[in-house]
Formats: sequence, structure tokens, C-alpha cells
Amino acid sequence: MEPIYLDDGLVVAEKPVGLDSEAGFPQALEKQIGGKLYTVHRLDKNVAGLMVYARAPQAAAELSRQIREGEFQKEYVALVHGTPPESGFWTDLLFRDSRANKVYVVNRTRKGVREARLTFTRLRAGAESLVRIRLETGRSHQIRVQFASRGYPLAGDRRYGGGDEYGSPMLYCCRLAFRHEGKPLAFEKLPSWAE
Repeated sequence: MEPIYLDDGLVVAEKPVGLDSEAGFPQALEKQIGGKLYTVHRLDKNVAGLMVYARAPQAAAELSRQIREGEFQKEYVALVHGTPPESGFWTDLLFRDSRANKVYVVNRTRKGVREARLTFTRLRAGAESLVRIRLETGRSHQIRVQFASRGYPLAGDRRYGGGDEYGSPMLYCCRLAFRHEGKPLAFEKLPSWAE
């Protein structure tokens, strides 16, 4: 769990599957590097990948602003069942049932429904295809639901029809790009299954 990047304002590290991005993982990092960490984005507990945490309130406020205004970029790789198109831009309306902790694509706006947008490129085709995804919005379970709703569930994603052959969804946050202290920063790392 060595940090990939560390300065007085923030830390970038790779979250493993099984740690909560808002509690367990930042607490482990705090013990390692010292000080308090501020969560500005999240990953599902059963998803691994790159995370950035602020180490000061001002850095947290600035990263949160970039997220709100669409300046903070997050990209993922995923292994999906089937062969999706070579590339695409998908927009859906998503409703989150918090009691069941499940998200659904719906066809009309109502209370609790939010728009979700992503773009993707297929990197490898087959019975299980590798795709790279850029989030335009950050909704709970967004990638998992948008792909499953079109017949391409993530491999290992039991909740949305992808089976359990891998034990967890084959989804990894592989790239973060944002500005810090006036300079652009970008971090990229691929899991072994996507190389």
C-alpha cells in the first residue's frame, strides 16, 4: 500500500479489493503516512484502483470543485461478458434503491433519478472483452449498471448478472487526472489482467 504520490496537500494510492474507500483504506493510509485524510471520491468496496485523498481542507475543497465542474478525470478498465461496440457514448437515467443497494436504469425522471454518462473504447474483443471507460458523471455502480443493462455485465459482478467466477467485479480505476497547486497531474496504472 505504498503511496504512488505524496505531498503536503494530497496522496495518491492503489486501493485493493475489500477495503472501503471512505473508511478502511484512508484509515490504513493515515496510519502509514500520518495526519488526517479527506475523501473526495469513492470506489466500491469490491473494486480496486487508484484513489486520491486530500491531506488538507483546502486541497479537499479544490478537488471537490474540480469533480463538480467536470475537470477531474477518472478512467477505468473492465472485463465484460460479450463483445460491446468498438466505442460509444452512453447516457442513462439511473435510480438507486438504497435499501437493496442496487441501481437500475429507468426511462423517466422522478425523485432520486440522476443522469449518468460515460464513453468507452473496446480494447480487446471476445467472450470476455476488455474495455476502457471514461466517466462523464460519477454515479453509484454506474459502470456496472450501464454495461449490464445492455447485455455486457462485468465479469465477476454477481449483483448485476456477471457471475462469480472472479470473486469480485473485474473493474479497476486505472487513471486519475486533475490539477494540483496550479499544475496538471495524471496517474495511470493497469492491473495485470488488463495488460
